[in-house]
Order: sequence, then structure tokens, then C-alpha cells
Amino acid sequence: MSNEELQQWIEQVSQDSFGVPFRHKASFNSRLSTTGGRYFIKSHNIEINPMQLEMFGREETERIIKHELCHYHLHLAKRGYMHRDADFKKLLAMVGGSRFCQTLPGAKARKPLPYRYKLVCTACATEYPRKRKADPKRYRCGNCAGKLKLVALEESQGKAK
Repeated sequence: MSNEELQQWIEQVSQDSFGVPFRHKASFNSRLSTTGGRYFIKSHNIEINPMQLEMFGREETERIIKHELCHYHLHLAKRGYMHRDADFKKLLAMVGGSRFCQTLPGAKARKPLPYRYKLVCTACATEYPRKRKADPKRYRCGNCAGKLKLVALEESQGKAK
């Protein structure tokens, strides 16, 4: 399928499912690896992962298109267009879009960050493992409300100050 055919398909889905025309650019992006598509807030363009169409077919790709069109139409209407917004969830369910896309075979899974720091309470010695550096002045101990200090774990001793 070409970018022109994708453009026509998205315009048709927008008109049929949302009753509003899609007036921006749609294209395939083969560099997308962990997502089915994306909506650009500044340009209002939509990109679709062509591997989703190839691996899972038109039906699954149309659900991804509806997902991206939910972002598009809600953003232009100045309503909640983010994944966490109630407007987005409601519209997505109403049009039958997918909440998450299928995982592509061979896609790299993200490795979780290791714990590199810990916040230690100076009063009761309770430890709070952290993956990122945190400012201990902004927090208090959950057990005794004591002050916390930041301690770098062994792996990152050379990097932390």
C-alpha cells in the first residue's frame, strides 16, 4: 500500500467513524519499531507502522488508525487527547480503536532501569530504592517523617557525586 492509499484510507475512516474530515498528512514510517502509529501535535500529521499492516492485516491497522484519529480530533477540538484522559478513553471505545497495538515479532523489549540509588532515612534507616537520582530535600521518610539522604549504589559509584 502506498502513502497515497493510506491517506485516502485515513480520510475515509475519519469521515465514517468520526463524521469529521482528516485534513492533514498521513504516511507510513518503517522506522517505527515499538508502536503502531503516532500523532504529531504540532503538525497534526499521522504516521503508521507498515509492519502492523503486513503482520496483522487491515482490521488491526484500522484500529490503530482510529486510535491516532482520536488523538487528532480531540486535540483539534481542544479536549483531552492524551491516553490518560477520560475524553480519549470514551471516544476510543465509541469508535472501536485499539488501546494498544500488537507486539511485532522480533521487536526489542525495553530493559527496565536498574536501581542505582537509594534514599535512606537518617532517623529510622528505612531505605527507598531509586532508579534515578532524587533530591532528598524534597522528600521525607514515610515511616517517621525523618530526613532522607541520597546514597549511590556500588554500580554507579564512579558516576554519582
